[in-house]
Amino acid sequence: MWIADNWKDYEVIDCSKGEKLERWGREILIRPDPQVIWDTEKAAPGWRKPNAHYHRSAKGGGEWEFFDLPQQWSIGYKELTFHLKPFSFKHTGLFPEQAVNWDWCGQKIRGAGRPVKILNLFAYTGGATLAAAQAGAAVTHVDASKGMVGWAKENAAASGLKEAPIRWLVDDCVKFVEREIRRGSHYDGIIMDPPSYGRGPKGEIWKIEDCIHPLVKLCAKLLSDQPVFFLINSYTTGLAPSVLSYMLALEVQARYGGQVSASEVGLPVSSKGLVLPCGASGRWAS
Repeated sequence: MWIADNWKDYEVIDCSKGEKLERWGREILIRPDPQVIWDTEKAAPGWRKPNAHYHRSAKGGGEWEFFDLPQQWSIGYKELTFHLKPFSFKHTGLFPEQAVNWDWCGQKIRGAGRPVKILNLFAYTGGATLAAAQAGAAVTHVDASKGMVGWAKENAAASGLKEAPIRWLVDDCVKFVEREIRRGSHYDGIIMDPPSYGRGPKGEIWKIEDCIHPLVKLCAKLLSDQPVFFLINSYTTGLAPSVLSYMLALEVQARYGGQVSASEVGLPVSSKGLVLPCGASGRWAS
């Protein structure tokens, strides 16, 4: 498992009975997690006095219960700064487990020894974009949500990357890739974090099991003659890491050689000494 264990401002303190107890800077949150199927004693003090608690509803969705949480606050990861706030369906605007992939991407970019161009699809609030830009890459950041792209720009400014070579685009990721192919554009690295399910601007249905391989196949056409890496993230239950590696082997390794690997990603649980699984990633590197 690839473990995001370099955090100082974030911590999974404990997890039990379908929930995890987290520290985000100074703020203590309780949020649901479908992977937490065990029932252990909730002994950590934070369980009794959190700053906010997201309650799942039996009908789907849920809502926040606030006790003492600011409308917005910030945490840092190495040289990066992220603005956080509670919003729909339990999220805060950041997936801390992805730090293990930020570090990997940054290492590959620095190790290339030349200018590289990176495409980040379904780029959310910009964690991977900022890590790549911090490492010296020129990044194209694409997300269909105007709000998420705006939030990512705020994170870039907070991280001292306001003037970094980042192209911010509000667009449908698949349609953008198709247009880039027609334009003859190329990238040295591709990052994608596709949702399990979604709808396009005209109501097109995105279902990862049906759409991910065609998208990987399209994106492979955007790779330069000397690509550096290709990273796929998935939070879809039942989509094994080996599925991600198989697609990368078929569409990227078969053409460029290099190495493919895949694994669960996870976060250490400080009170138990165990690791909480948080999705999967597939990586190709030259």
